[in-house]
Amino acid sequence: MKYDILIVGSGPGGYVAAIRAAQLGRRVALVERAEAGGVCLNWGCIPTKALLKSAQVYGYCRNAGHYGLELTGEVRPDPEKIVARSRGVAETMSKGVQFLLRKNNIDLIPGFGRLTAPGRLDVEGTTYEADHIILATGARPRELPFLPADGEHIVTSREALTLGRLPESLVVVGSGAIGSEFAWFYATLGVRVTVVEYLPRMLPLEDEEVSKAMERSFRKLRAAVLTSTTVKGVKITSEGMCEVEIEGRKGPETLVAEKVLSAVGIQANIEGIGLEELGVAVERGKVTVDPYYRTSVPGIYAIGDIVPGPALAHVASAEGICCVEAICGLNPDPVDYTTVPSCVFTQPEVASVGMTEQEARERGIEYKVGRFPFTASGKATAAGDRDGFVKLLFDADERLLGAHLVGASVTEMLAEPTLARHLGATAHRIARTIHAHPTMNEGIMEAAEAALGAAIHL
Repeated sequence: MKYDILIVGSGPGGYVAAIRAAQLGRRVALVERAEAGGVCLNWGCIPTKALLKSAQVYGYCRNAGHYGLELTGEVRPDPEKIVARSRGVAETMSKGVQFLLRKNNIDLIPGFGRLTAPGRLDVEGTTYEADHIILATGARPRELPFLPADGEHIVTSREALTLGRLPESLVVVGSGAIGSEFAWFYATLGVRVTVVEYLPRMLPLEDEEVSKAMERSFRKLRAAVLTSTTVKGVKITSEGMCEVEIEGRKGPETLVAEKVLSAVGIQANIEGIGLEELGVAVERGKVTVDPYYRTSVPGIYAIGDIVPGPALAHVASAEGICCVEAICGLNPDPVDYTTVPSCVFTQPEVASVGMTEQEARERGIEYKVGRFPFTASGKATAAGDRDGFVKLLFDADERLLGAHLVGASVTEMLAEPTLARHLGATAHRIARTIHAHPTMNEGIMEAAEAALGAAIHL
């Protein structure tokens, strides 16, 4: 069977690319070996947020007295019901993707896709042809030799999503977005959590002030955070406990926990899909592409987690649209990787876009900083969520370089500074844009005013 465009992988990169191609009048098929929507909708972004929402509601219930409410009886988490709700949310979203594919007349081909020649793809013994083939095969949790996941004692994010019983103790190895979110979830529900991070600070890709704020937040949860600490290995005792051998500032130590979560990053799914046989260039475990996601072999493209760049769902979607529009001759602007928003859905949340202060210093860029603490926010005070701040960086021309936010609902606030950076907005423009009161979003305006030396509420 012949198509105009064949796409392998139905995650946020693949299914968005397929829909855009169909909108542009192309005959499209999408190949998927598992559930429609890929890891993000089924085993990543979406079900994780459902778990985190349950933990947030549990936290509200436990602190109801702060809001003048009295709850009778004990509020207890039910892990099985929390997981069931999460799986239901994932299933709903996957069905939504299937509906969109049908609506746009896109064929969904089940099975594992493998390139056999330029323009040819084998799926479970059936050959399909297309003028253009886009690889969007995503990624899986990365495994380290000294931390082999067994799915029972040492688990990955996939198993952590479906634990039907809360462990008494958990060691989380890695404090990036995945590790921090799961650490917060389990700590909020009462699990004794220890986070182990190899680098000098938690959330090491975020601004240093953000990292420090999050470490304080985790200490309030009574979760231990061990930075500059290396995991040497894990032994499973005869009682089924995990002995985690670490080495940090205090020298060698052994942590004992019921379970260990390995959250040390992801690995691209590029094995067995025919790249080597066709001579598709690969470097450092990622497929080499140009700004329009063309690989070294004509007619074959790659997007998402298997190409260099941030491994984020919204980045994959942007890449998929850019790739398809280039194929269809629309001459799109390349994806701007300097304006990629990033979110961590702990409580408080973390949101950022653009340069950190450290990056600006390293590049020798002259900059000024505007800060606004949520302790000065009327909305945050009324909501009882005063932790965190807004931090904006501006260059010598007062154009926004970066934004770094910690606080309640800051992931919903991030669109404004992302757009401001994309459009080259200045501190003056942001400060003089009227923001609704009372909102958390006023913090963006207030931080811009602070950078100008015109802060009203500080």
